[in-house]
Amino acid sequence: MERVRLEFPTAAIVHRHPLTVRVTDMNYGRHLGHDTLVSLLHEARIQAFGALGLTEWDLGGYPSVVADLAVQYQSEARWPDALVVETAIPAPTRAITVYHRVCHAEGGRPVATARLNVILIDPAAGRPVAVPEAVVAALAGAGGA
Repeated sequence: MERVRLEFPTAAIVHRHPLTVRVTDMNYGRHLGHDTLVSLLHEARIQAFGALGLTEWDLGGYPSVVADLAVQYQSEARWPDALVVETAIPAPTRAITVYHRVCHAEGGRPVATARLNVILIDPAAGRPVAVPEAVVAALAGAGGA
């Protein structure tokens, strides 16, 4: 079986978001469910953008859409584990690539690493647009460029 392998760009970290695994986040295996992990990543991304003065629904005048997502699961998390989601955003090109690394707050053991590509859409044309300079500048000011 071929597994996804992701390299987390530590030098591009823009935000760290603490969270706790809730009992409702558990699946039948009694660990953090994959569906919930995606929701937690979304929360961390919103928090990271917010810390940079940005919002997903208005990035330089354009709403964003997740074009793809890859997740590398590395260990289990269970209720009531304290976790930290690190968000890294390298310099954007045509899309904004966002990396997340979910780790146990105590000891730093990785739970999962994820990479997603966010594209910006012109709502009138329904087409992707280039990342506006204001967004590139906000990310560069955070050390992500």
